[in-house]
Amino acid sequence: MRPLVAMRIAGFVRGGRALAPLIAVLVELGIIYGGGASPAAIAYGYSAAALFPVLAWLTKVLLDAEPDVQRRLARIAVGPAREGMAGVLAAVVICVLVCVLAMGAPWLFDGIDTTKSLAAGIVLGVLAHLLAIPPAVALGALASRAVTGTVRTGVAVLVVAAVLVVVLGLQGSWAPWLVPPVMATARALNDPGTPPVGTVALLIAWAILWTTAAFSGYAALRRSRS
Repeated sequence: MRPLVAMRIAGFVRGGRALAPLIAVLVELGIIYGGGASPAAIAYGYSAAALFPVLAWLTKVLLDAEPDVQRRLARIAVGPAREGMAGVLAAVVICVLVCVLAMGAPWLFDGIDTTKSLAAGIVLGVLAHLLAIPPAVALGALASRAVTGTVRTGVAVLVVAAVLVVVLGLQGSWAPWLVPPVMATARALNDPGTPPVGTVALLIAWAILWTTAAFSGYAALRRSRS
């Protein structure tokens, strides 16, 4: 399966499809850190929330880069489960690299306030990005052409879902559990002091349950439409 993962990453990068999402990442980082230094937890919480739709977009573009015929041949060669997992793993690798860039970039421009709970803020920032990656990959997979059938439908699914993540994630939302805890995590890291252990545990459980449900739907749709 490793060669298939490498092939999908190579197709995504060498084909130039990574350029537009990468520009979006750089623009977002410039906006977040352009106003001066912020405490690490707050800065990284907003960074993870802002990157969520871009990570989902990256996943969709990566999965859509492979021609349909090649994807079907891969399913025959390695089996449906391993073929689907290869695409997800390739997307996770790319998303992790983007998040590493997002966490490292502000240090080049003094965008992190080093006088306020630096160690705890960095740990919470890592957690925030790790909580954003799996649901973003799941959303991008659900919006991929292999599931939606057409690029246009996939883009509509991606845009509507990204908007709902923000709207339903707002404080006082009537159905926050319908979306991953992207906004909730940013709010938790924005509060003064370190979030309580119970709050962190709730966010982790929330992200795991939502991602599991989303990937279950993705696997079922891939089986029915392959």
